[in-house]
Amino acid sequence: MKAFVVDRYQKQAALRLADVPTPELRDDEVLVEVHAAGVNLLDAKIRSGEFKLILPYRLPLILGHDVAGVVVRVGRRVRQFKPGDEVYARVDDFRIGTFAEFVPVKEASLALKPKGLTMEEAASIPLVGLTAWQAMVERAGLKKGQKVFIQAGSGGVGSFAIQLAKHLGATVATTTGTSNVELVRSLGADVVVDYKSQDFETVLRDYDVVLNSQDGKTLDKSLRVLKRGGKLISISGPPDPEFGREIGARGPVRLVMRLLSSGVRRRSRRLGVGYSFLFMKASGSQLREITRLIDAGAIRPVMDRVFPFASTNEALAYVEAGRAKGKVVIKLK
Repeated sequence: MKAFVVDRYQKQAALRLADVPTPELRDDEVLVEVHAAGVNLLDAKIRSGEFKLILPYRLPLILGHDVAGVVVRVGRRVRQFKPGDEVYARVDDFRIGTFAEFVPVKEASLALKPKGLTMEEAASIPLVGLTAWQAMVERAGLKKGQKVFIQAGSGGVGSFAIQLAKHLGATVATTTGTSNVELVRSLGADVVVDYKSQDFETVLRDYDVVLNSQDGKTLDKSLRVLKRGGKLISISGPPDPEFGREIGARGPVRLVMRLLSSGVRRRSRRLGVGYSFLFMKASGSQLREITRLIDAGAIRPVMDRVFPFASTNEALAYVEAGRAKGKVVIKLK
């Protein structure tokens, strides 16, 4: 099969288009013919080597975390899916590889594709949808009437998280550029801070939850817009000791995480707020919950561009530039 491969860790290096063997299928996996694959900043960060401590992949490596496609074969222990099913997933860590013609996916990580979405739209959902779900529902326990600040509202995670938070009954604030103000309002944002002319720290006060996806300076300011007892959930780091325990990291790696996050954890304690790092996990059951929301019209995909498979490197560069409105997808079928 054809696939885009990382040969060595390097920033902004081109992926190599290669002919590689179709992956071996394990007993609890489904082989999916890839029709479309979402492109995420995580792919660029893995290629650059930024996640070597957390995700020590062996190279060469096929990139790609989001998939929508058709089941072509199932492992002998698989019961929920059959050949011909249209499915979507965020594939598991250490089994990534959706920038290819076929990818194996654990049955537990897979869900039937929402009927009303195209393959390209479906491929845009899993990673950002699961990130938002695990932050808003699992980690924050967001409730009706609470206030949440979601950074970068026009991005992939932000555009999904705004819609989910509104569905949960929260008041939503977000940041975006001037040209995207109407977009984030249409998704449900109640308070929109134009970062080109405003500082969110002077506008926002007493928030229950912050979803942080930006740099360290923004992280520090975000702590100060929370009320006492509020929660800051960061998807851009730094990783904390609890995350190290979750992934079963070795002692030296856990020590590095403790040191990296010591400053923000100390500042959060002083302010009486909680800090946690979230690295989302694959989950077919949560995707089924998301499917129900999509089918009910509570959430819609926000797409920027669809690139042909041959232009995967261009798609990755476009995402890395940080200007996408919603999600970028590559199309194979």
